[in-house]
Amino acid sequence: MSKLAKYTSDRKWVWLILGIWIVVAGALSAAPSANDYTVNTGEDDLPKEALSVVASEKVKSYFSQEGLLALLVFQADEVWNESNISQIDKVSQWLTDETELVTIESTVPFHHFPDHAKEMFLSEDGSTIVLPVTLTDHLEMSDINHTVIEIQAYGDEQLDLGTLMVTGPAGIASDTIAIFSNADLVLLFSTIGLVLILLIVIYRSPLLAIIPLFAVAIVYQVVDRVLGLFAANQVFMIESQSLSIVMILLFGATTDYCLFVFSRYREELRKHESKHKAMKEAVKEVASPIFFSGGTVFAAMLVLFLANYGPYQNFAPVFAITIAIVLLAGLTLIPALFTIVGRRSFWPAIPKVGEETLKKNKFWNKVGSVVTKSPFISGGIVLLFLIVNGLNVLNVQYSFNLVKSFPDDMNSRIGFEQLEQSFPAGELAPVTILVEKEDGFTFSEKELTALERLNESLLAEEGVMSTSLPERDLITNGETHGTRWLSESGQAVKFDIILNMNPYDQEALDLLNSLNSKRERLLDDSGLGSHQTYLYFAGETAKQADIRELNERDTRIVIIVVTIVIFTMLIFHTRSLIAPIYMMTTILISYLSALGLSWFIFENLFGYEAMSYRIPLYAFVFLVALGVDYNIMLISRIREENRTFTIRESVQRGVAYTGGVISSAGLILAATFGVLMTQPILELFMFGFIVCIGILMDAFLVRGMLVPAIVTLLGRWNWWPSSYNKSK
Repeated sequence: MSKLAKYTSDRKWVWLILGIWIVVAGALSAAPSANDYTVNTGEDDLPKEALSVVASEKVKSYFSQEGLLALLVFQADEVWNESNISQIDKVSQWLTDETELVTIESTVPFHHFPDHAKEMFLSEDGSTIVLPVTLTDHLEMSDINHTVIEIQAYGDEQLDLGTLMVTGPAGIASDTIAIFSNADLVLLFSTIGLVLILLIVIYRSPLLAIIPLFAVAIVYQVVDRVLGLFAANQVFMIESQSLSIVMILLFGATTDYCLFVFSRYREELRKHESKHKAMKEAVKEVASPIFFSGGTVFAAMLVLFLANYGPYQNFAPVFAITIAIVLLAGLTLIPALFTIVGRRSFWPAIPKVGEETLKKNKFWNKVGSVVTKSPFISGGIVLLFLIVNGLNVLNVQYSFNLVKSFPDDMNSRIGFEQLEQSFPAGELAPVTILVEKEDGFTFSEKELTALERLNESLLAEEGVMSTSLPERDLITNGETHGTRWLSESGQAVKFDIILNMNPYDQEALDLLNSLNSKRERLLDDSGLGSHQTYLYFAGETAKQADIRELNERDTRIVIIVVTIVIFTMLIFHTRSLIAPIYMMTTILISYLSALGLSWFIFENLFGYEAMSYRIPLYAFVFLVALGVDYNIMLISRIREENRTFTIRESVQRGVAYTGGVISSAGLILAATFGVLMTQPILELFMFGFIVCIGILMDAFLVRGMLVPAIVTLLGRWNWWPSSYNKSK
């Protein structure tokens, strides 16, 4: 760190460092932007060995059902009948015979069906008709969007007495493109404006607001283009939501490191006349905390590679690369910038040699005094507050229906909710049953009876409302009204089961897990059991059941490993076995408290019924990793002061010196994550809210009162065993 301090404060080196960053950022402008390669379809989220993926691949191999599904929801102002259903016939005919869209793989020939067959697509109240359209597999997002727009436009032209809403995976993907194309700009400018205002209000210096934003601009350019290069070369995928969070992390972390540097720089400028000497001394003290705090965030992001769920794995490289570049800027670019500008950075309140820093930090000086005088009371009150909030985590309800995360006025969500209102809940996403017989079905009396027994067993399951297995004679025909039951090879029979519950509810996922666990028994009981016959369950409910299982597994592993990794890094940084215990414990309690308090607000004030299953893991990684920053900054300063003062005095001085910068950094970081609440995606709103609440509690309560109280009570034991005998 001494060499780093020398280079980042040297008269010549600071200009060289700045020049290198500007040249790199300029050169990377020729590279593609990360925003050009974002994805939303989630086609490869599950590993290939997942039961639902294996089942889906089997269905595709036998029935050629590949591609992205679009559901065309036609809603009539009154009812669909013989006089007006011809409008839908025109849309069906256009999709089947007339359209020039090469992106459409297949459609249901609705216009060729007799009236009694068309009733299969009609809701019971007669108000809604739904037609499935399959798009070509592995389309670019722009092609999906263009296809949906064209279908929507043609449908709007033909319908006089009703409306068309395109939903399903294709409709959702199309709407997501439109949402994020505008939302990214709103997010960017909102974050810039908010950070600028907060820095000016808190520090009342225009340059202290401009310098961090200048650093952010350079870092943003480098991060955006580096991620774009990786994504363009298909090293990894970038989700739209991940990119939004990356922007927030970049702004928040870069600004935090700016605050850590210039706070200590200002303190050293009150001791040294030379701006170069002041920065050299400042970097000596803050470089190590910044390195370890950034390192813990980087390590936490890398742990996500241990996850099996696709979004979590894709999350890891995007955020690890981002924080690595931000950390490098925090150790080089930021000190160089402040050294170049010097004392003028703080204009009009320019620090003068001889000023007392503690006298400038009156509020946190008083807080430190109160905490050290009454550590049991101050720390106990905060701890009780955190625990009470944390207990509410047990009441959190989770949703696996991501459509509910989209805006109320989004066309695909309106269409989906119209399906919910007009059709039985289970018909939204039937469960596909595939029975595979490697030597082929002969449809003997024995086989037909066995299939009927299997059908009866499935109907007997609690939660199953009906099945689509046809009568014996129709099974042998292989196809009815365009729907194939038997594969062309004769090796597989396919039909659906309809649940009497919402296919995304937890009960539906439990049912799928139960069915998967007794596949062999179902075959044996029916008489189909043999080493050549297999039973598979495919569809959205099966997929979400696998996602839930993977999510639970990944959450456990990530929480355990991240905790161990950060705890180990804290041992190396503090050279103590005691301090990392309470540092890590308070971080975990703070996370649980933020999650519990946020759910209380979501449920009782906002009226939300559930939160996305992905939020707890994302919130954990960010709150725990970012919470370590403030822990390290505080403990490092207390330990530094403990070289000269008693532990009680060191705590008071440590809180006084760091309270201002930690609270300011926490406020700005919380505000940047709070900007996510302006996004139209409920998942991002909830995530931003939770992280915002967690950072504020961490910066003001945990780091301001709870940790100082614990340090005061433990005394010399804080540094055991490395400096136990040297502490005062």
